[in-house]
Amino acid sequence: MRKGSKQVLGLVLLLLLAVGGVFYWGFSSEEVSNETRQTEDIDESGLLTVDSTIDEVIHHPAFGDFGEQLLPRPDDDVSLEFSQIDQLMPYHNHVSPEDSLESVNYMIENAKNGQDIFYPFYSEEEIEADPAKEETGLFYFRGEKGAPYAVISPGGGFSYVGSLHEGFPYAEKISDQGLNAFVINYRTGSEQEATEDLAQAVSFIQENNDRLAVSPDNYSLWGSSAGARMAANIGTDGVSNYGGGDVDKPAAVVTAYTGHQNYSEEDVPTFAVVSRDDPIANSEVMEERIENLQENNIPADILVYDSVGHGFGLGSGTEAEGWLDEAISFWEEQMDE
Repeated sequence: MRKGSKQVLGLVLLLLLAVGGVFYWGFSSEEVSNETRQTEDIDESGLLTVDSTIDEVIHHPAFGDFGEQLLPRPDDDVSLEFSQIDQLMPYHNHVSPEDSLESVNYMIENAKNGQDIFYPFYSEEEIEADPAKEETGLFYFRGEKGAPYAVISPGGGFSYVGSLHEGFPYAEKISDQGLNAFVINYRTGSEQEATEDLAQAVSFIQENNDRLAVSPDNYSLWGSSAGARMAANIGTDGVSNYGGGDVDKPAAVVTAYTGHQNYSEEDVPTFAVVSRDDPIANSEVMEERIENLQENNIPADILVYDSVGHGFGLGSGTEAEGWLDEAISFWEEQMDE
């Protein structure tokens, strides 16, 4: 190749690299094409606002090819603005777009800083055998290296996964305390399959604890509504009983507003939260389960509120606000020295 041709080729390659960098993150102050899906609703740092559409959220470059897993359902109306996310989660109350947006932007910032924020936990072979498993994965909110981790299972009646309301905001708060947190996207439609996904996720984290920079000890499982059933199932029966590996039970389980009743004499320390006016999860049922655990000398505690209904998430602006801090303290009390 002639010298002049090589120089032209080199300039073309440099241009492609430069343009690719702009299109990937959209952080350049220069105007970019519609192909990047960046809009005027995204500020100069590449963050989103409550006026951004759901389509702009899931197609943000930070979320690569897994953006749809932020949605409660894959076929949700992506034309809605982020301020309208409560319409995507009919089983939930007190949905705060501001809390949800903060945690989404938290992930964007982490991705911008070069951190991996999403991990599939099924192999390509397992997904090929069961294509539904392609919609599963873990969103990772990092705390301190080597600290214990939590796996959070959002609710949605096994018909959707409400990560935007009671997954990502929980994980951000836990991460802010120096602990690691994962939010699971699981298969819907079946409590059994959803719990199997949770067992597989825990096994994946345990097997890759060095790579993920988490402690394999003192982990906790968190769940809300349907997700709380998943967490409690593992706490009672163990990971291996749902197809996972030979993994110790969690140090603690945190269950929010669930009618789950099963327990065993070998159950794990459990923290619960519910409202007396919950039309779905009976507060007396939850209190009875906690009492049963206490009678078996298992550390257990419950917070019962009066009027925040079902699916209140962080409870921002309600009497339940701050419950998550108490749940974190309970988990820390169960950790081995």
